[in-house]
Amino acid sequence: MSSQGVPRGAVLAVVHEPVALSPGGPLVLELRGPLGPADAETVAARLAQRHRAFGVALDSHRPGHHTLRLTPPAAGGLAALPADLLADLLAPPPPGGEILPVTGHQQTLLRAALTPAPTSTSTSTSTSTSTGTSSGGNSGSSDGSDGSDGGDGGGVEQLYWDWSGPFDVARFAAAWQSVVDRECVLRACFDWVAAPRLVLHARAEADIAVCSPAAVTWPQLLRRDRARGFALHRPGLLRLTVLAAEPGGGGGAAPPRVLLTYHPALLDERGVHLLLREFYRAYAAGGVLPGGERRPDLRDHARWLAGQDTTAARQFWARAVPPPRAATRPGRPGGATGQSGPGLLDTRLRAPETFRLRSWAALRGAAESSALHLVWALLLYRAAGVSGPLPVSFGVQLSGRDIALPGAAGIPGLLDSPLPMTVTVDPAAPLAGLLHQVRDALLDLAAYPWASTETIRAWAPRPPAAPAPAAGPGPVAGPGPVAGPAAGPVAGPVAGVGPLCGAGSTLVRFDGPLVLPKVLRSELAAQGVHADTPRSAAGAAGGPLTLAARHDTAGGLVLGLFYDRAQLADEDAAALHSQCVRLLRALPEFRQAQASAGQLLDLLARAATPRMARPVPPAPHPALTVLRPGHPHADVICLVTAPGVPAGSYDLFVRGHRGPEEIVAVHGDGAPGVLPAALHQASGPGRRLVLCGCGPGGRAAYELAQRTPHAPGMAVVMTGIGDAAASASALARGVRSVLTPPP
Repeated sequence: MSSQGVPRGAVLAVVHEPVALSPGGPLVLELRGPLGPADAETVAARLAQRHRAFGVALDSHRPGHHTLRLTPPAAGGLAALPADLLADLLAPPPPGGEILPVTGHQQTLLRAALTPAPTSTSTSTSTSTSTGTSSGGNSGSSDGSDGSDGGDGGGVEQLYWDWSGPFDVARFAAAWQSVVDRECVLRACFDWVAAPRLVLHARAEADIAVCSPAAVTWPQLLRRDRARGFALHRPGLLRLTVLAAEPGGGGGAAPPRVLLTYHPALLDERGVHLLLREFYRAYAAGGVLPGGERRPDLRDHARWLAGQDTTAARQFWARAVPPPRAATRPGRPGGATGQSGPGLLDTRLRAPETFRLRSWAALRGAAESSALHLVWALLLYRAAGVSGPLPVSFGVQLSGRDIALPGAAGIPGLLDSPLPMTVTVDPAAPLAGLLHQVRDALLDLAAYPWASTETIRAWAPRPPAAPAPAAGPGPVAGPGPVAGPAAGPVAGPVAGVGPLCGAGSTLVRFDGPLVLPKVLRSELAAQGVHADTPRSAAGAAGGPLTLAARHDTAGGLVLGLFYDRAQLADEDAAALHSQCVRLLRALPEFRQAQASAGQLLDLLARAATPRMARPVPPAPHPALTVLRPGHPHADVICLVTAPGVPAGSYDLFVRGHRGPEEIVAVHGDGAPGVLPAALHQASGPGRRLVLCGCGPGGRAAYELAQRTPHAPGMAVVMTGIGDAAASASALARGVRSVLTPPP
């Protein structure tokens, strides 16, 4: 909750008692929280402004207790609150701020960040290793990050570089604050109470810390920073930590090292490099970035995106979705790895090797990136263990900045998107044919860089429902589940469509260079500062496996393999990485037009195929769980769980509640009909049922109440999003206001 006069971090609780509404009758909501009359009026005014179809009336009883009456439009007679109105009520925009919708790939990443990772019984460790090349090229083993222990990474990405030249901490901080003031993406956070939204604040502080090398080592700093994660509901999803220079400053002393950490749901790597360019401009100018806010920015991009005609894109994806049998995994099914956390492998092709690879592709009318896509397609095919032609599918990253929006190339944010590329690998067909397949497929995808797997799933054609079995005798079915009636529309991933980029898929990313302008580099050099190229640390892999390629300053091609160690063990990742590099180095030797894909794969005939852990389906949720038994005649408090409920908030609420009430938990994504029956059984005669939840759990509680037979005195308590303590406190405040003492 953010409004004038409301303490920072405070969370609002809203209480609703469902009743049978008369036509045109108002929905009555009780506001419970740190709201004075003026703050409550501000909330009501914002609702009236943003939802003009509703009549809004407010009665203030005392500070912390206000009654809000929302009269739905006369035509339609809504009996339930729309999701966007509920979001504005529980999480109103901050003063001077704006709200943008979260769509596409950003929505996918936000959902992944809010979904708790499965617990593992193995020791939580991560690794960042590198394999050298014949040239000695090796960009990870000397940074001290090998073997660092970072758990699941907290959903963060990390870049780091050594500071070369004089380092002024005050000027460094002022320069970053200047960038924060100019770039709205650095003042952004997320709201997911009812619908995913990006909240742009008018003001935010740069998050900068300086550590002493005597207090923390570099591996420890990486580990702690990954474990820290981000509070997604607060602005400032990028932070900087400086590991100061070693005391003494001699010739062998390590220089200051800068660690930049960001959340991948807000920024892509190119966006981070754009921000770095602005930082260096500010630093060179003494700490102040000239000019006002950047335009165009995320707001302009959102408007441009909303105005796109999707007809051609729909038609393209209706025929370009991966087929169900497409191979998507570069390893054969294997057992559990016994490892966890992110892993990173780096290998460098020397500049002459890179030039030969680029020339080989250019002579066949393709780019260097197409050679990388060809090799990855072959590795997916090899892992499938089949003979003959087979479609393979993997994600390719598009920058999303080469669109028809003037100035889009300079917008920092999350504009890139992974899209599924599908080609057919035939070991008997010429290599040039497969190269042209991946080239043409990428050109087709480049026409719609703003598409995402979310929209592709929605656009993909759905197969017709299977006909009902004919009556009468038929063949006797063997052992197995009994077939039921034909299912209705498929929810979630489309039936009959192969895996799209996301769960179980892999991603290939080719990062183009983003060098500082020559004039800026000269200004920095005149002040003794050399802008080093940032390097990646093992972070959020964006899936089980990501292959990232980029050029170094010497012209060599650096291949980074980011992987989830719970799915791909270190030794299998090293084998896969080595095989990929081996095929890339060998490609220029296949000059003959008749050279086939199978001949290139024969180079790996004696190499073992890597193995990947089999996907483990999530355990089914019980319809209802008793968290704490209570007095047999007391009310029942039902906590509704959903992805995105602030972690730990329900635990704190249960531990802090001292009343006689029974506390149960249900899952908001339960099957329709199952939960209402379970709740009816849990409440029992004479016991009041209080459905409640924090953040999206509150919305799920509200929707559950809409489809639950109205028991006498049922109440719904909803809260906004805050940290665990603030969310639990708001929930307790709302629950106390509706509880009745047992007889």
